[in-house]
Amino acid sequence: MKLSAHYNKASIIITITVLIAGAVIYYFAINQIARNQLDRDLSEEIGEVIDYVNRNAKLPRQVDFDEDQTVFVKTNNPKFETRFFDTIYTNPREKKAEDGRAISGLISLKGEHYIVTITESYESTKYLIQLITIITIVLMIVLLFIIFITNKYMLNGLWRPFYSTLTELKSFNISDPSAFSHKPGKVDEFNELNKAVEIMYSRVKNDYQHLKHFTENASHEMMTPLAVITAKLDTLIQDETLGQEHYEQINDIYSATGKLSRLNQSLLLLVKIENDLVDDAELLDLELLITQKLHQFNELISGRELQIAENLREKKVFASKSLIDILLNNLFSNAVRHNINHGKLTITLTDKELVFQNSGVARALDNDLLFERFKKGQKSEGTGLGLTIVQNICHLYHWNITYTYDGLLHTFKIVFD
Repeated sequence: MKLSAHYNKASIIITITVLIAGAVIYYFAINQIARNQLDRDLSEEIGEVIDYVNRNAKLPRQVDFDEDQTVFVKTNNPKFETRFFDTIYTNPREKKAEDGRAISGLISLKGEHYIVTITESYESTKYLIQLITIITIVLMIVLLFIIFITNKYMLNGLWRPFYSTLTELKSFNISDPSAFSHKPGKVDEFNELNKAVEIMYSRVKNDYQHLKHFTENASHEMMTPLAVITAKLDTLIQDETLGQEHYEQINDIYSATGKLSRLNQSLLLLVKIENDLVDDAELLDLELLITQKLHQFNELISGRELQIAENLREKKVFASKSLIDILLNNLFSNAVRHNINHGKLTITLTDKELVFQNSGVARALDNDLLFERFKKGQKSEGTGLGLTIVQNICHLYHWNITYTYDGLLHTFKIVFD
């Protein structure tokens, strides 16, 4: 969920909670105010009745209008505390019972005591409260809608610089010479973020360029003495005065030199893959490339007398031809060199996956170390980078490579995303 959605959610929940709590308090406050106002009106009416009795020395005539009802009841109790209470008011016109509010007080006349009760309808007050409540609810809904719309469009505008920076970071290419571009905005925090990203952008690119130059220079300087060593060995091996043991030593030096050269090339290739420096992608026919690679390894396969089973279907991939050639070369080399004589090699290609299955040592390989750099078998003559390069090529194209062992065959599966 996006930050703006989280903010909208929290803002609306808090607003609804506050508005509901406020509406409840507002309802009871209005109800109490209306009740107090009605009680004051009733107090004034009973005061008018008492004034009338004191001036005229007689009880007023009982009245019965729509607004109020006045009743006098004779009592022998000389003391009675004035009180307000809720009661039922009978509407004489509509002949129906309504909620009412009443006041009772004591009146003394010529030595006799009367309890006067004045009742007024509470219906108009209830209607007013209901009307105010409806208006309040409508205002709450309108306010929530305005808050939601305001947050949605205002937050989108406020967060636009952030998403612009995020887009720049997603499209960041360390080998691209262009600098990080941004426009100053109105939000200080985003301006500070852009400045920090700009500094990081520049620092990373400088570090990368330094590392790239160092790697290229180191590789070039390493290849020069290797070429000299190879040339000297070629000259030395032509010397007829050398003995058999000297030839064996020279062959060992040849082997070590070749291994060092391959190691240098493999490390350079890993650097290029990890930094996405291979940009010669094209649409390739993977079925055709596998068939061609089978012919290239035919001599090695025949030498081990391997049983080949292939199930290839048409599959197109958009990738670098050189990288796919290296990937297939490493997979074939791994499946052939680590196989056993008269073993099996099964290659399956579908629209979704590429699977290499081969016989070999009768135990599973360590999955945690299999794709690590310089991890190889004791009898392996490789650099220990073959499967690491395969994994990095798969990661470059967002493919998933896995290894399993079912007790008979070692299986490497590449699932195309």
